[in-house]
Amino acid sequence: MNKLICIEHATKCFKDKVVFNDVNIEIFKGDCVGITGYNGCGKSVLMKCICGFSKLTQGEVKINGKKIGKDIDFIENAGVIIESPEFINDLSGYKNLKIIAEIQKKIDEDRILRIMSLVGLKNEENKKVRKYSLGMKQKLRIAQAIMEYPEILILDEPTNGLDKQSVENIRKILKSFLSKGGTILLASHNKGDIETLCNTVYEYNNSDCKFIKI
Repeated sequence: MNKLICIEHATKCFKDKVVFNDVNIEIFKGDCVGITGYNGCGKSVLMKCICGFSKLTQGEVKINGKKIGKDIDFIENAGVIIESPEFINDLSGYKNLKIIAEIQKKIDEDRILRIMSLVGLKNEENKKVRKYSLGMKQKLRIAQAIMEYPEILILDEPTNGLDKQSVENIRKILKSFLSKGGTILLASHNKGDIETLCNTVYEYNNSDCKFIKI
């Protein structure tokens, strides 16, 4: 099996506070791995460490065999939603995505428009982001994460702020991504997301500050 993400003996501390301790997780191609736990337990921090946005206190993260912080600085070929990305409020949703797409030049304008339609933003492409609702902004984040054909999705609460119909649509999109060989690491308080999408789940254990496979 193709191991995409390997987290070994990962520990993260902020001064004297242990956020998580000696975490070991393996994620293989095609997996959807869920992370659950109460607010503030360290799910987002773990995801930031996996992506290279924050450094571990101890341990290591490898992506396709490459060590974060040594072989590569940040996760490669991944779509990421962790907390709230800063969109430019005075530009349209489409123009925000176009600016991001121009960095790697992997996709064209038609791809951006198709993805916006797919996530439920058809006919909203030219509206300024400042006029987007909370749910529309979340759809824009999802569009950003999936539009450049990523190998891996790192998703922190991807269905936050979405109505029931939109949640079902996003789950359908993620199932399609998995069916094509994609891999997902998902943190969610939505039990339905975890039960519908994940084949493996790790839950935060407060007694020893670890994410334990359940």
